Amino acid sequence: MYSHMILFCGTFLAAISTFATTTTVNTAVQQVTPYKLGAESKRDLRAAAPSWRAKFTPQQLQLHMGTSGEVLLELTDLPTDVSFEVLSENPHLASVEHLIPADVISPTTHTWRGNVTIDALFLGSTKVYVRRVNSSERAENALDLTIIRRTRIIDHIFTGSVALLVSLLYINFGAALDVTVLRALLTRPLAPIIGFLTQFIIMPLLGYGLGVLIFPDSPELQLGLFFTGVSPSGGASNIWAVILGGNINLSVLMTTISNFAAFGMMPLWIFTLGQLIFDRANITVPYENIATFAVSLVVPLAIGLAIQRWSPRLTRILVRLLKPISTCLILFIIIFAIITNLYLFELFSWQIIVAGLALPWAGYILAWCAAKALRRNSIDSLTIAIETGIQNTGIAIFLLRFSLPQPEADLTTVIPVSVAILTPIPLLGLYIYKRCAERGIREGVLETQPTNTPTHRY
Repeated sequence: MYSHMILFCGTFLAAISTFATTTTVNTAVQQVTPYKLGAESKRDLRAAAPSWRAKFTPQQLQLHMGTSGEVLLELTDLPTDVSFEVLSENPHLASVEHLIPADVISPTTHTWRGNVTIDALFLGSTKVYVRRVNSSERAENALDLTIIRRTRIIDHIFTGSVALLVSLLYINFGAALDVTVLRALLTRPLAPIIGFLTQFIIMPLLGYGLGVLIFPDSPELQLGLFFTGVSPSGGASNIWAVILGGNINLSVLMTTISNFAAFGMMPLWIFTLGQLIFDRANITVPYENIATFAVSLVVPLAIGLAIQRWSPRLTRILVRLLKPISTCLILFIIIFAIITNLYLFELFSWQIIVAGLALPWAGYILAWCAAKALRRNSIDSLTIAIETGIQNTGIAIFLLRFSLPQPEADLTTVIPVSVAILTPIPLLGLYIYKRCAERGIREGVLETQPTNTPTHRY
């Protein structure tokens, strides 16, 4: 029963801490050009400077996506025998279709004055300009338009409800932990050390290298992939460890170590390798956010351990409910996250998809190879690979929103969202393979069992 639910949703799994917190269909790649996300590809739209002039008041305008606004436009020194039109450089972001016919231009002052309505369609930055009809001649002055997203009540509801469900899930994890196994892992910490190195050495280097390779002309998107790579492991890794039969004790231990180690490792990477992406070091690491996440992980675990110690009967119930609760949580996150962040799918291009696939998949492979090279068993190797490949994309989104202005902050979050959605695809494939293999083994055992046929004597 639960396998069908997982099969339905696995492809779109978002990491638990992802969003969980954030809360933002195929546009051209020029929508995320360097420094001017949402602007159309750079080309010279201007001919020789015209003799007429245009003035927008105000000269800069910020609108919320899905709303409209008006600006005052004044045209001077106009010829009286031609018409003019007001247009948007990127019609996908803003709609402006205002015609100024020749007969409304004052024949004595050669001027026109009036309000122009602008419809904000999608996130981004673009320009609104005046052009002579049937000509490439346009005014030198243009309106700088920025379109941002309004924070909605549903975003807060999503964040709070997922936080509550994750806390309940970790109470279950605490009840299911084997304390004896945990002690053994801490006395022989080779597996956690491998996970730490793959998480904070391999993944940041992958994030930086893939960002430069896939987005050579977009520092913003490089930043999105790099911040995803330096983030600690995500809570969804524990769920997948349960579903795929990994070492849940090792998984929870690695997740806890990773989130506490992020206090030092994230600033280390951001202020060293990150300097090659930023022109100036002006990023403040979200210590409070990381601390909150770490505490929200440890406290429910402690409650679960207390239940395991003082209420064995309740512990048995929680252990039986662990997998179905994990599955329901995955379904909830998928459905709610898609509803609250539908607009992000409009930003998906082939580069975004490649980046979202390459970072976690390469992390799985390299972590598995490292674990096997150091003679770890298959279960521990699988767990290390899962912990390495699944990132806390919520932290990456928080960093992007803190370091970039709007709307770039929302637009670049498409990278961690893409990573979160595409991360579970190989895990889903592995789950299907394991289910088929187990069914084949069971059927083979049944076929090889001897059948007792009655013997008749005549």
